[in-house]
Amino acid sequence: MVDTDGARIIQLGAEDAAAGLLLSTEAHWNQTGADWLVFLREGTVLGIRDGRVLVATAALLPYPGNNAWISMVLVTASHRRRGLATQLVDACLEVARKRGLTSWLDATPAGAAVYGPLGFTPTLQLRRLKLVTSTPAATPAPSSAPVEALCARDRRATGLDRTVLLTAFAERPGSRIVSEGGAIALVRDGRTARHVGPLFADDSAGALTMINTIVRSENGPLLIDAVASQGAFLEGLTASGWTIERPFQRMRFGPASATGGELPFAVAGPEFG
Repeated sequence: MVDTDGARIIQLGAEDAAAGLLLSTEAHWNQTGADWLVFLREGTVLGIRDGRVLVATAALLPYPGNNAWISMVLVTASHRRRGLATQLVDACLEVARKRGLTSWLDATPAGAAVYGPLGFTPTLQLRRLKLVTSTPAATPAPSSAPVEALCARDRRATGLDRTVLLTAFAERPGSRIVSEGGAIALVRDGRTARHVGPLFADDSAGALTMINTIVRSENGPLLIDAVASQGAFLEGLTASGWTIERPFQRMRFGPASATGGELPFAVAGPEFG
């Protein structure tokens, strides 16, 4: 069995995508194998094995401009409460420190209680919502938009250059970037539900119009990670049948180095920021 104090942390490669997917599926997360390949190819994914079995992971995904996202902190059920997650997050922070990166993450309430003592400070809050619908698509898909438009809006809003990430999302089968009025959003496949986000709009009315148009053009379950302080948008979602599944607390380790000029209505996902 894994020795908690002496667990050997290793760096994972693309060949470990299937093993990582087993962990996130066990946790009932929505990631796909393609999501894991983003982390494994563009970031640093650390893991711990018990024998030949991968039992714990954590990923550091850097973005240009000295920022990085920590995510995919997973421990299989039989190996929890041994400090493996803390060891892996510490190792990610050390990698970030050596590279001069400010680290961010989106934590569950239980995770926030762990990350706070490590030195993370809270920023904004998110709410994950789900809509389950089995009705056939009632309207055509909204107008499509080029990935360059989404990347430019994302960069202006968040202060992060995520061109590589958003382009990878957009190029996947089933993904689409939709725009309507002053709103633009990405819709992509997940393991169990389609994910909407990031979503930017000029106001909450425009954001809700965009969501309603997307819903009418889809025929399966949808997930969205809404910014909690966008109160009118959040209220509009719940009033139209979306249910809140869980909250997330965005947290930062290190000095603020990304200044956004616009608050998104929904983010790319707690694993991506």
